Amino acid sequence: MSAKRTVAVRIRGKDFRVKSDEPAEQLARIAETVDATMARVEKRTGTVDSYDVAMLTALNLAREVVSLQEDQLCAEASQLRSLIELAESALPASR
Repeated sequence: MSAKRTVAVRIRGKDFRVKSDEPAEQLARIAETVDATMARVEKRTGTVDSYDVAMLTALNLAREVVSLQEDQLCAEASQLRSLIELAESALPASR
């Protein structure tokens, strides 16, 4: 297990220090994604309250995560169906 280190990131002009064993570059990309999503939410909704923007951003990012998870489940089910069909095709035909 990697040692945790503190990485500084900036979101919406505020500095945060995150303790993690993730690579610093990955945490920077994550912070950039959060920052960009918050800016997009703020622009689209006209909301200026930081808490409201943060909650709407969390909902947007969670929706993306759930969608990706559902896509992954569909892909896995499709792969499983293909494997079942392949296995069934290898069985001798019934008499």
